[in-house]
Amino acid sequence: MNVSIDWTAFLHVFAVALSGAVLVVGFYALGLRLMVRAGRVPVVTPAEFTDAIAVISEKQARRRAKAAAKAAKKNPLTPTQKRVALIGAYAAFGLCALAVLAGIVLIVVGA
Repeated sequence: MNVSIDWTAFLHVFAVALSGAVLVVGFYALGLRLMVRAGRVPVVTPAEFTDAIAVISEKQARRRAKAAAKAAKKNPLTPTQKRVALIGAYAAFGLCALAVLAGIVLIVVGA
């Protein structure tokens, strides 16, 4: 029995997977950054899990929400710049979703 590996196909899959991961993470990070610049800091309420390593208290959650609101007030951008940043954030999230959908299509279709 002779096993042969198609190294060009392996490198092609590696390059596509690496570039896909970079695109998804990059667009998501850009979207979050633009959301913060637009004054819409995403604050996620903590969930209580029985096996959680670290769960923040309600006091810490209120403190973080207060800090996010304070940071939004100190934003030096004009309302038009904030609107452009928000549109850019939504576009970056859309591109992130598009990259994920393209990966799913590549898996299903096998092109």
